[in-house]
Amino acid sequence: MIGIIGGGAWGTALAQVAAAQGREVRLWAREPEVVDSINRTHENALFLAGIPLSPSIRASDDLAWVAQADPLLIVTPSQHMRHVLAQLDARPRHLILCAKGIEAGSMRLMHEVAHEACPTATISVLSGPTFAHEVAKGLPTAITLACADDDAGARVAGLIARPAFRPYLSTDVVGAEIGGAVKNVLAIACGVVEGRGLGQNARAALISRGFAEMTRFGLARGARAETLGGLSGLGDLVLTCSSTSSRNFSLGVGLGQGRAASDLLADRRTVAEGAFTAPVLREAAAAAGVDMPITHAVCALLDGQATADEVVEALLARPIRAER
Repeated sequence: MIGIIGGGAWGTALAQVAAAQGREVRLWAREPEVVDSINRTHENALFLAGIPLSPSIRASDDLAWVAQADPLLIVTPSQHMRHVLAQLDARPRHLILCAKGIEAGSMRLMHEVAHEACPTATISVLSGPTFAHEVAKGLPTAITLACADDDAGARVAGLIARPAFRPYLSTDVVGAEIGGAVKNVLAIACGVVEGRGLGQNARAALISRGFAEMTRFGLARGARAETLGGLSGLGDLVLTCSSTSSRNFSLGVGLGQGRAASDLLADRRTVAEGAFTAPVLREAAAAAGVDMPITHAVCALLDGQATADEVVEALLARPIRAER
């Protein structure tokens, strides 16, 4: 039996993967309409409409009932993860973290938050280039599954691997997390390029220079370069910076068109994690002595301190130097 904590599109898609061959899956959602829709019609009409779900997925708003399962896939927004994990009992279990972000205030990565909230748990991180609706439909997907314990990671990989859902194992938990967190911020910047109509050359340049920012920050925090260049880093960056299916990219498009961040975020039923990660990432980068100009530009846009044209002009006006 596998448990899913989080009833949004991504949590539901992962429940569909886990429920292959009729395996029992328990899913926790805080929205009563999601619980009712999944149990009654086998569809998450609110977050993943039109995709039929396995009848072996059962939903509930009772966290304790869902938490009887092991392992648990944690798919709550990053800023809510500590609060949710604090409600779990203290039994040893395997937690698979599927949220992408950095905790505000503490500047902790999600695995650090989970270790503090659940010190007896084994922690893995699932990250990579994934759109929920494609995963739920069974389209080919490859992800990184990172766990410091090789054997524990392999056991979880065996539970979630499917012909069209391929996990690649890693022990670099830090690298897998940093790639997933930073790419959300960079996707907002790429959306701005799209919203301003600046062209494909500009987007390619921004992805390349954004990847340089990701790499500098990741290495400073102890990540491995090969992880940042893999599925959970570069792979996820390319996907989320190239499609309006990305919530963060869509937010950037709106900002590039001159709409206010407050209006764009208020309209969203689902979370654009990059909007919350950007100021935390800026603070963490400063603490690590890492230069991240694109991240600073996104923060200026989100804060309303500069227009899209002003931040683009500022980035283009940076001193000429060797590429690194």
